[in-house]
Amino acid sequence: MASAKRKKHTKKHTVGVIGMGIMGGSFARNLAAAGWRVIGYDPSATARRAAARAGVEIAKSAVDVARAAPVILTSLPKPQALAETARLIARANLPKRTIVEMSTFALDDKEAARKVIEKAGHTMLDTPVSGTGAQAKAGDLVFYASGDSAAIRKLKPMFEAFGRRVFDVGAFGNGSRMKYVANLLVAINNVASAEAMVLGMKSGLPPQLIFDLITAGAGNSRVFELRAPMMVKGRYDDVTMKIDVWQKDMDVIGGFARKIKVKTPLFTATEAVYKKAIRNGHGAEDTAAVCAVLEQMAGYRRGQAKSAR
Repeated sequence: MASAKRKKHTKKHTVGVIGMGIMGGSFARNLAAAGWRVIGYDPSATARRAAARAGVEIAKSAVDVARAAPVILTSLPKPQALAETARLIARANLPKRTIVEMSTFALDDKEAARKVIEKAGHTMLDTPVSGTGAQAKAGDLVFYASGDSAAIRKLKPMFEAFGRRVFDVGAFGNGSRMKYVANLLVAINNVASAEAMVLGMKSGLPPQLIFDLITAGAGNSRVFELRAPMMVKGRYDDVTMKIDVWQKDMDVIGGFARKIKVKTPLFTATEAVYKKAIRNGHGAEDTAAVCAVLEQMAGYRRGQAKSAR
């Protein structure tokens, strides 16, 4: 975590980060704070400046990151970016590298990248992350690592420098499968949290009271704890996961479930709410903004509810 003792910069403590958005940027900053030499790249100048202020060395390209770092974390927005990054690294004629792929993509996309990477003599791990952007900032992350077990064991100190726990979940791809299961629950719990908040608010209960009593009782969840404070305020601009980015994850999970013929009635019911949030202009806001959608659907305007009888 970011509060860990600083370590001397050595080659074995050098790590690269390609993609420094909400999640990747937190990875890079927390590793740098823990004493690792971090070399990062992102096409966004804003992301590069933020990382540089936190002590991250900024490379000119993804290939330059791979040239300098024996271990490279990739946290990318789209599968096309992963495919291009894999091709660039494979063509660079580099010594053996370990690529830790941490995005949420379809298994076919990750498998395709792995073939390119491993044909060039490198190792690729499928290691999605369980946690929101806020948890990433705090180093409160869980990693579902899959692939080469020896490589996962070797990288355990690195994972512990910017997260809470790492699990070896077996063969390559099991990390993504586990992430789909976890995110299915996140999708449902987020909308369920908003639904409960709107029910309580329209009945006349103060939003903060709802939050305080739910977190003290059996209805609580980690998702409620993380997202309901935004619902209490009705403010969704302190983004931990943008709804339009989350839509990509929803599509991946839904596609996977259909492929293996698993019915997901609750997850499927939430899809319409997230899509309505995007249509209503909440795409760049946090996923907690589904609360605003459900308020509208309930005909509820804050400050106009009658006192509960």
